[in-house]
Amino acid sequence: MNDAGEILPYDEENQIVHQVVEESPTPDRDLVAMHLRKQASAGGASSEGNVQKQVDSSTVCDREAVSSSPDSDRDGCQPLSHVDSTSSTNNNNNNNNNNNSDESDDSDGEQTGSSPAVPASMTKTTTNRTPDLCPQFSRSTVGGSKAQPAAHPTPLDPDDLVFESRFESGNLGRAIKITPTYYELYLRPDMYTNRHTQWFYFQVKNTKAKVVYRFSIINLTKPDSLYKEGMRPLMYSTMDAECNQVGWRRCGDNIAYFRNEDNSNGYNYSHYHHRPADDDEDEYIGTSSFTLSFNIEFKYDGDTVYFAHSYPYTYSDLQDYLMCIQRNPVKSKFCKLRLLCRSLAGNNVYYLTVTAPTTHEDDNQKKKKAVIITARVHPGESPSSWMMKGLMDFITGDSYVAKKLRHKFIFKLVPMLNPDGVIVGNTRSSLTGRDLNRQYRTVIRETYPSIWNTKAMIRRLMEDCGVAMYCDMHAHSRKHNVFIYGCENLKRHPDRRLLEQVFPLMLHKNVADKFSFENCKFKVQKNKEGTGRIVVWVLGVTNSYTLEASFGGSTMGGRAGTHFSTADYEHIGRAYCETLMDYYDDNPIKRGYRQLVRKYLWYILHLHNPDGSPPSEGAINMKLRQFTRIPVPRTADEMEAQREERKQEDLERLEKRRKLSVTRPCSYYPLREKPEKPFLFNWRNWFWP
Repeated sequence: MNDAGEILPYDEENQIVHQVVEESPTPDRDLVAMHLRKQASAGGASSEGNVQKQVDSSTVCDREAVSSSPDSDRDGCQPLSHVDSTSSTNNNNNNNNNNNSDESDDSDGEQTGSSPAVPASMTKTTTNRTPDLCPQFSRSTVGGSKAQPAAHPTPLDPDDLVFESRFESGNLGRAIKITPTYYELYLRPDMYTNRHTQWFYFQVKNTKAKVVYRFSIINLTKPDSLYKEGMRPLMYSTMDAECNQVGWRRCGDNIAYFRNEDNSNGYNYSHYHHRPADDDEDEYIGTSSFTLSFNIEFKYDGDTVYFAHSYPYTYSDLQDYLMCIQRNPVKSKFCKLRLLCRSLAGNNVYYLTVTAPTTHEDDNQKKKKAVIITARVHPGESPSSWMMKGLMDFITGDSYVAKKLRHKFIFKLVPMLNPDGVIVGNTRSSLTGRDLNRQYRTVIRETYPSIWNTKAMIRRLMEDCGVAMYCDMHAHSRKHNVFIYGCENLKRHPDRRLLEQVFPLMLHKNVADKFSFENCKFKVQKNKEGTGRIVVWVLGVTNSYTLEASFGGSTMGGRAGTHFSTADYEHIGRAYCETLMDYYDDNPIKRGYRQLVRKYLWYILHLHNPDGSPPSEGAINMKLRQFTRIPVPRTADEMEAQREERKQEDLERLEKRRKLSVTRPCSYYPLREKPEKPFLFNWRNWFWP
């Protein structure tokens, strides 16, 4: 920050900090077309004629991110409503005409998909856009232009539900009333694509209590989902939050996820080839669409309710959190917030540098190595933001381990690589319709600024001080638990064999009820060579990982059969830091522990049955469970610090009991969550008491 309190960007070419021009140029149609033509030359985007067709498309005009709470009315905006059976056919046809433009995004996709948003506190970093020039960009910045064509919903009956999604991260396209209690919902695909529909976030008003409604989200594109195994959607009731301090909670009964008999999503998939998804969550490409259907009963009349695929974490939430860190007089001494770049829509992409101030003694020692953590390259994967929040909370805290980590490393944290996609409610893509996690190898600076600048920062750090670890945080829609994808070193570096598996196994031990080492994969696949994990590994970072957290929950230990909450995701971020300290601690006790872990991995790798056949999965899991029972060795300083921290926690807990419960505002993150019910399929547990 400068003296005026403005955030300054880091210039990768000149290595200097300079002041941002307040008003950046407004992107026009020619600029958008230029970006799309550049990405076409880099790997098969749409032709010039299709570029102009996409720029002129009116299907993105509803994608407006507002700077106020989603439940507040907007000037010039009317709520999305139902359409009757007569007009629904016409609307379907019109939507087909708008969305059936030739789609040429043939890159591989890794499908891995806060309570209502608060006003952004850093308004000077965003710029209003002129809707006449480029309507999609005017809707891609927080606090963007409010002007847009007025909606013309079908006249409402007094008992009809009113749907709305024109707020930050919302993405409902239209709602069709089939019967008085049954509504079919269509999600908007990612911008400039006809696919990527998994994330959903929308509002429902005019609710009636004790009436069972059924919602069906018609145009999902994934053939498999955790909804088949008992995962439930999330619901936020504003009245429940005000009266009972209940935040986001799981909802829905009679949940079904099934393949549609015809291509009922209204979009043309015929030009895509049929390819099954792999372990890295690639997008299923086929001609079918899928439906998520569930019953819901509202608790209050006239309530305003939000539904979401996962716990929302918006760009405004991130801005408020980062400003709280910068305004903290203690944390600001070792935390520096900088601007990595501006996105295509003019939104700031931040990075946070966390390290202890260098002393004269440190100057005489070897340089600190860097630890690089990124998140939210896929906008629909909000659990990655909650993990990043837990990590930032821990690393900026005053615990003994956090202080040691700050003295040992330079942390470079990029909490949101794709703010444009987050704001407009995309599931996977950027504003250009491309998967940013496939652009690290052939990156174009003007088209993918956040990826280009992140890669440039990594190169600079490797030259200056070295990179100890890189991790990109994601979420997974088909697997349970938390797990890691790494890069095996057997062929490239035989002397480092199994070294990439030591950290994941140590993390498995530290959070055995959430992290699954059995689900970890370390193969380097050719179709993943453009991902951040593999590109950074090729640059020379041995410990280059993708951390995946399930949208659903855990099947491990005492947490088996339960959903993950925001507290669980934040706990993963804290456990990541604690494991990082165990992995790099120079104490002889910790070095011996790491050698034990590596020997155990070698033992499991060479485990065979008496007849020479490889062991069963159950035998390997049994050995892993035996390993988790081995206590982690702690130094005397760590044990003393743990005792002091526990005493402090006990005092804080006792103080909280003495105080009266105070209702917290419901606009930032969940107030309090009910105990989660088992999400594995058990119909007796699918009803709230």
